[in-house]
Amino acid sequence: MAAYIPPGWPTGVHPPGSEDFEATAIAWLLDVVPPDFRLHGVLRRHPVALAVMARHHTQACVEGARAGYRTARTELGETLPPHAIDAVLAAYRTEGRRLASTAKAVVLIEEALRGDAFTPQLRNDHNRNQNHKPLTPAKARHDTARDDLRKKLISV
Repeated sequence: MAAYIPPGWPTGVHPPGSEDFEATAIAWLLDVVPPDFRLHGVLRRHPVALAVMARHHTQACVEGARAGYRTARTELGETLPPHAIDAVLAAYRTEGRRLASTAKAVVLIEEALRGDAFTPQLRNDHNRNQNHKPLTPAKARHDTARDDLRKKLISV
């Protein structure tokens, strides 16, 4: 049976558990972070550390793009004509989506490097929420633990 690949899994990274998963994950993560990260051998020897640093980096990039989008009109309004500001905002929207997608993929890689298994999420299309996001393995464990605690509290 083929390994399940969750939505948002990066192209070029082999599935978790496959022979080349770790090597392709490291190569992809090194392409996501600044080039100088390649100088630190510890990040190749400990891919989870690389994934954590990549997560922080990509999340900071997303926040930076959001801040830039929010302030573009006030920061550039006196310097650029309105059509140029609109083009800058369009660039922020495009890059913001790309950065958010990359940040999500980094989290998936980190979870896989930590040994989390991905399983398809079954949904009832009748009750389908357009904003529904499948649970990550860590979130699923948290929710299961919370539900177990609720059952214990109810039975007391």
